[in-house]
This record gives sequence, C-alpha cells and structure tokens, in this order.
Amino acid sequence: MPIEVILPKVDMDMATGQISRWFVDEGAAVKQGDVLFEIETDKAAMEIDAPASGTLRNIIGKEGVDIPVGEAVAWIYAEGEETGPVPEVPVNTTRTDTERSEPSSQDKFVQAAPAAQDIPVAAGAVRATPLARRLAREGGVDLSAVQGSGPHGRVVKADVETAVAGGGMKAAPAAGAPAAAAASAAPKAMPDDAVLKLFEDGSYELVPHDNMRKTIARRLVEAKSTIPHFYLTLDCELDALLALRKQLNGAAPMKKTEHGEVPAYKLSVNDLIIKAMAMALMAVPDANASWTESAMVKHRHADVGVAVSIPGGLITPIVRKADEKSLSAISNEMKDMAKRARERKLKPEEYQGGTTAVSNLGMFGIKDFAAVINPPHATILAVGAGEERPVVKNGEIAIATVMSVTLSTDHRAVDGALGAELLGAFKRL
Repeated sequence: MPIEVILPKVDMDMATGQISRWFVDEGAAVKQGDVLFEIETDKAAMEIDAPASGTLRNIIGKEGVDIPVGEAVAWIYAEGEETGPVPEVPVNTTRTDTERSEPSSQDKFVQAAPAAQDIPVAAGAVRATPLARRLAREGGVDLSAVQGSGPHGRVVKADVETAVAGGGMKAAPAAGAPAAAAASAAPKAMPDDAVLKLFEDGSYELVPHDNMRKTIARRLVEAKSTIPHFYLTLDCELDALLALRKQLNGAAPMKKTEHGEVPAYKLSVNDLIIKAMAMALMAVPDANASWTESAMVKHRHADVGVAVSIPGGLITPIVRKADEKSLSAISNEMKDMAKRARERKLKPEEYQGGTTAVSNLGMFGIKDFAAVINPPHATILAVGAGEERPVVKNGEIAIATVMSVTLSTDHRAVDGALGAELLGAFKRL
C-alpha cells in the first residue's frame, strides 16, 4: 500500500501550513530522508523529509495554499506498486481529530480519499470537521440537528455559523461546564460584511491574512481574554549602564573575518536589559513562574524571550538560561537568532516556551507602553526609549538619561507586591 505524505505539525500553534515549494517532481524516485518540500508556518520555513523510499505520485498539496495539519499532500509508491486513483485514508489513521480542519483547496479529492471522520463509524455518529465541532461546542449548537453541506453530508464551519446566526438548534448546556458557557456568552467580533458595509465601495482593498497574522490575532485574543493583566511602571537611570556598555565594547577582543578584523562582540542596551531581567528573576524566584490550573510552575532558569519584528508580524526567539550566560554570549546569540527570525529559519524550540519576555520599542522613540503577555509566560517587560530628562538629586535639578519600563504580569501568578519586587530588582541591576 502506498505511503501517505502528510503536512506535519511542526509548531504547537500550527493548524494549517503552506507548501512554499516542492523539491521533487511528480513521478520522481525518492529515498527515505530526502527533502520533499518546504512548508511555511506562521513563524518559520522548514524542510520536510520523505517518510519512505519509492516513487512520488499524486501530488495534491499545492504551493501557496493553506493546508490543514495532517492532510495528505502526496503518496510514495514502492517499486512495482500499481498507481491508481488517490488512495483512501485508512480507518486506523494516526491523524487525530484536533489535527484536522475543514477542507480547503483539496476538496475535489475528498470524494476519492475520504478523511477518517467521513468513514462510517458508530450508529448515529455525526460527520463533522474538527473546526465545526469546536464552533458547535462554543456556540452551544446540537450537531445532530445541523444539515451538513460538506462531502458525504459532513458538517463544516459554514453550517455551524449558519446555525449560530439563526439562533436555533441549541444544545442544553453540559453540567459543570462554566468555561464553555462563558465562552459562548463572550462578545463576538463584528462580521466581515458588517465592517465592509461601513465603507464606500472602491475606497479600500482587501489584503488576506497570512498564517502569521492569524496566529498573532488568535493568541492576542486568548492572552487578553484569559490572563488578568496587571501593570507596573517605573523609571531607570541609564548613565551608569551606558558607561559600562562603552567600557565593555572598548575592551572587546578582535577576531579575524573575511572582511578583516572586527570586535568579537558589540553589546547593545537591549543585551544588558535581557541579562538584567534574567538576573532579576533569579533574585525574585517566586516571579519566575507560569500559571496552570492545577499548579504553579516554578522555573529554575530564566529563559528570556525577545520580541523581534519581522515582515508581517513578530516572533519571540528565546535566550535559554540567560541568567548563566555572559553578555557577549547573549549579544551574539540574539544577533544570530534575530537574523534567522527575519529569514524564517528559526526552529520551533528556539521560539516556543520561555519564562518571560522583553519587548523594546525604544529605538522607535516610544517613551512607554504596556505589552501583552505571551503564554505560558507570567511577565513581559516593555522597554521605552532612553532620553535625557531633568531629575532631582540632592535637592537640585540635574540631567540624566532615563528609560521608562512597564512590567505586565499575570495577576494569578505574580501579584502587585511581587511584581513590584521584581521590577525593583531589575532597576537596581
């Protein structure tokens, strides 16, 4: 039986991905481990290897099209194995219900290759895509009363949305499910057509959201609606730090490169901020935590994520164990990760997780702002511009370079007093 080539899940937030290019043509011989194609997720581009050796056929995963995770994109046939119509997905497929979404550009192949959900199961079971099931749960819709418009009568996203909009076919709320009830009662965003009706035809253009922007939007809504944010702001004088930075950069050893001798490192203010935040978490360990419903996760190291702007959005590469690393190591690591982030070449383990984050908009002249916490973090430090300001010292007005910072905390894990202690430690450092 031919081996199925699927679009893998390479990111915990990944629901769909796009094939940016195929490296192998239809009918070509491949060996296990050969690179077949490159996928573009919301954060990175990754090369995907062949799961077996044989001949690549039935390439149905098109370049530049959103494909659900776990969807078949091609098949590999063993030598001498007959090729025919697109094979059916076996009942014992390893793809889980949560790894599939409703059909996209591959709908025309569904009739020939039904998904696992479309194969008859227990009597009275409702055929529905995972996305439709989730929307039905959130909207309190009884799926058994919804007429499916998808292949084989499968209930798809549009069917559930129609049911929700009609206000009918509501299922009785499950006992002991306050979270689901709260979700269904949450205010809904204005529908697209309602927004567009507010503007004159021809006065705008529509730019479809890419995967990155969709994921950023979803995670921001999740963060602001599920995390009780609490904000603390104070000012830090930078003159001593700037003098230290100048001294350290001046003492940097030289190394030979193809462009001649250059300093082995060049520290930025942000590098020192990363180190100070890591050390502050070590000084106030109760703030180096993540919230879960069953327990507080106390971290033994400070893994500091750093927000990096890239075309179409942002990504947060993580400096692991920043509390143990030298300033030069942090500086060189950040330069490398920022470069690869903009090229979308970061590996998932380089931007997932972490215990806190730093977002610096000082280079844009922003004085102060409040950043949104990135789960599973319990804190994020928003850094403004360093600027000369009048300050009072010993009863007299003097000029100092001052930077405003705002700490956003998850109030479930880091309350006001603990956050103030953390920010105070950061200021001292």
